[in-house]
Amino acid sequence: MTSSPPAKRFDWSNLGLRVASAVVLVPAVLAAVWFGGWPYLVLIAIGVALLAIEWGGMTAPGAPTRVAAAVAAAVLVAVFVGYRGDFPWAWGAIAIGAAAAAIIARGVAERPADAAYGVLYIAPAALCLVWLRSTNQGAWWTVMLFAATWGADIGAYAVGSTLKGPKLWPRFSPNKTWSGFIGGLLAATLAAVGVETLPDLLQGVWANLRPFQLNIWAAAVIGFAIGLATMAGDLWESAIKRRFGVKDSGDLIPGHGGLLDRVDGLMFAVVVMAALRLANHWGWGH
Repeated sequence: MTSSPPAKRFDWSNLGLRVASAVVLVPAVLAAVWFGGWPYLVLIAIGVALLAIEWGGMTAPGAPTRVAAAVAAAVLVAVFVGYRGDFPWAWGAIAIGAAAAAIIARGVAERPADAAYGVLYIAPAALCLVWLRSTNQGAWWTVMLFAATWGADIGAYAVGSTLKGPKLWPRFSPNKTWSGFIGGLLAATLAAVGVETLPDLLQGVWANLRPFQLNIWAAAVIGFAIGLATMAGDLWESAIKRRFGVKDSGDLIPGHGGLLDRVDGLMFAVVVMAALRLANHWGWGH
């Protein structure tokens, strides 16, 4: 039995690209999240369009535009219906849109079902982002989501690249290690706790800022769960790319590849966060 190849050495040049990309993207995302409304909706709509383009390019290289348009249209219909507050109808629109995308892809895609899966992959995450921000203290919940997701990514990358060690799932992602997995979980947990305590720290300079209605232990559990979901989403996307024979979903973001390479963990994490937020609505974590 052959052993797995060793993990790559820490790539400082790639780290620099990642930091530069984050400096540009993170403030824009956080501003849209905090102010909500149409800037947040526009951010999600742009993300959906870019993800659909990458999905079309990966799954239907012979007719990427047609598949991308079908996927984007189906997801955006659900997003706009959800933004109006009609969430049951929005979930129904996802199912209808997935079927419609598969029909549109017939004859131009090798596997029309891949177009339907693109809708089912992208739409729930986009709709959960809309719903999470619309809840009470939704801005803080959404900031916690992004902070924990980014923490998981950064912790896994930094710790895994530095300490290396046994591989996590070499069949689909040969460079991910167990040390990175543990580092990502720890970083996500700390990031969520940090967001929970942030309103209290800021009240001295922002008198009208309401405290986060969540206790610190609940925040730690949420951060841990988001860390798990983030890395599960990352591994799932690695399996998808392996299936379609591509290294990256695209080359939109320097140091990261495509947008799907950047938000793969978020797409799982936001669904988990939405479930946890719903549980909190029923009285858990106050």
